[in-house]
Amino acid sequence: MNHYPASIRKVINHLNKLPGIGLKTAERLAMHLLSAPESEVFELSRSIGELKKTIRLCSQCFALSDSGLCRICGNPSRDNTLICVVENQADMVAIEKSGAFTGVYHILHGLLSPMDNIGPDDIRIKELLSRIGQGNIREVVIATPTNVEGEATASYLSDCLVRFNITITRIASGVPMGGELKYVDQVTLKKAMEARHAI
Repeated sequence: MNHYPASIRKVINHLNKLPGIGLKTAERLAMHLLSAPESEVFELSRSIGELKKTIRLCSQCFALSDSGLCRICGNPSRDNTLICVVENQADMVAIEKSGAFTGVYHILHGLLSPMDNIGPDDIRIKELLSRIGQGNIREVVIATPTNVEGEATASYLSDCLVRFNITITRIASGVPMGGELKYVDQVTLKKAMEARHAI
């Protein structure tokens, strides 16, 4: 990389710090930026600068937003009596892409993990309980992962939510469509067997 001028090396180094961007990809991106129209490069630079200034957490669900309420919480056609609890923004996006959910979300920004000293006060459980305590919620769908931390968080949440007069559900987990049983891990098979239903 020493054969590049210092200004290009600096850009390559910054791009290389991004997740999933190796040194070769960083070099290609830097060369692309160098050959791109100046207006395009300045627009990219400006949008990155604005990102840190304008993005905040939604005051209701804690999703990323550029205003007080995110586009989902601010959408009057969403069912505000139905809350889906997820670990992070990526999980919310995955559910949204499925088109299967018409309610609103609550993002915990983490999972309970005693081994990592992450307890109930370190994620947004208090805010969820406060939100439900205000009334008008009929169902909470717990959509945390099926790993140890996700299951512990789901169990803790259901214990906390039992005092409210609401329905508490957990997303189903099991064998994926088109999946062959011989390739499915034991935990997934166990969950699938436990969640079996009449046909």
